[in-house]
Amino acid sequence: MLCGLTGPAFAEGFLEDAKTGLLLRNFYLSNDYRSPSPADKNYKQEWAQGFIGTFESGFTPGTLGFGLDAHAFAGQKLDGGKGHSGTGLLPLDSDGRSENNFSSGGGALKLKASRTTLAFGEMTVETPVFDTSDKRLQPEYATGFLLNSREIDNVNLVAGHFTAFKNQDSSSGKGNFYGYGANTEAGGITFIGTDLFSQSPVGGALYASELTDTWHQYYANLHFKQSGVLLDANLYHTRDTGQALAGAIDNTAFSLSGKYTFGPHAVMLGWQRIIGDTPFDFVGGDSIYLANSIKYADFNGANERSWQARYDFDLGAFGIPGLNFMTRYVSGSHIDGTHAPKGGAYNPFDAQSGEYQPQQGDGGKHWERDIDLRYIVQSGAAKDLSVQLSQVSHRANSAQAGDDIDRIYVVIQYPLNF
Repeated sequence: MLCGLTGPAFAEGFLEDAKTGLLLRNFYLSNDYRSPSPADKNYKQEWAQGFIGTFESGFTPGTLGFGLDAHAFAGQKLDGGKGHSGTGLLPLDSDGRSENNFSSGGGALKLKASRTTLAFGEMTVETPVFDTSDKRLQPEYATGFLLNSREIDNVNLVAGHFTAFKNQDSSSGKGNFYGYGANTEAGGITFIGTDLFSQSPVGGALYASELTDTWHQYYANLHFKQSGVLLDANLYHTRDTGQALAGAIDNTAFSLSGKYTFGPHAVMLGWQRIIGDTPFDFVGGDSIYLANSIKYADFNGANERSWQARYDFDLGAFGIPGLNFMTRYVSGSHIDGTHAPKGGAYNPFDAQSGEYQPQQGDGGKHWERDIDLRYIVQSGAAKDLSVQLSQVSHRANSAQAGDDIDRIYVVIQYPLNF
């Protein structure tokens, strides 16, 4: 049917409404380990240039419209030797060295009827129970289908099934979904949910997902936004299912946060709690909508409690429009992973020692401090060019089992739209 539409009829929707873009992304990432990393590295540093091309068509006219979305990526190493590899910017070769370059591409066919769209292929996904990440040189992508329906006003119905995943430092998408302990290389992830009244002062969301033979996960959100005030509550509940490939799981995670904006300032306070003897686990780099999931740590350990204080400042008030500053501090404690079910992914049996080795001990605690400075050019030939400088510090005790690390990001992005 699509091939039969040519000339003005084809162009009317498919091409006239099409959007094409190219994002130039220059990324420098430095990891300075204050304690040896799991790979016994004390320092990792890579610098790379990425090119992310996107094409988003409109839909052909008629009761059932057809369209196509496509993306292409190319990454080039600018710096990073064998001793400094492994930041996640670039893939590694068999010797553990950063590849000099890598590339990938993909796309999805899409159909539209009324206010409902169905896409099938490789794409980015954004839901609370499965969300691909865009935090490195290349975005993550997943292969499957995604349904969005807005037939009811103020209600967005979402459903999806994905069977392959492309990591941020990979050229190919495979059927591998990896979390902290919940890993599957067969089947995939399936979800259904709804976003309710997202443009109203009071809104929310309800979602449910299944990771094949691993878990059922349920999510609920309720938020209020009015006159500079944002109150947000998130709740997850996860139970093992099928073959329980990650072991027995019975975990509840929730967060509460409040943000107040006044003039160029904004302050936010957050509280997060994990109830259960296993960590709150997820697959997909951003599939955690809890308040204290930040740049380095997610504060999602077994039985963990954490709090956050954050401050934002828009320096446009001082005559520098486009310049923004952010700092936050999160502290987590009460971690106890020693009661994780023996033999499961979070407390596996170690044949060498003859004992079970829980991921986390008793009395785990840690903290993270983030500082961001970002500038977006507001006008002229370089309009929309952005420069972001970020510094992250994370410190943990041995029971938390995380790294003591200082991290620096420098990210320069320039979007071109055609």
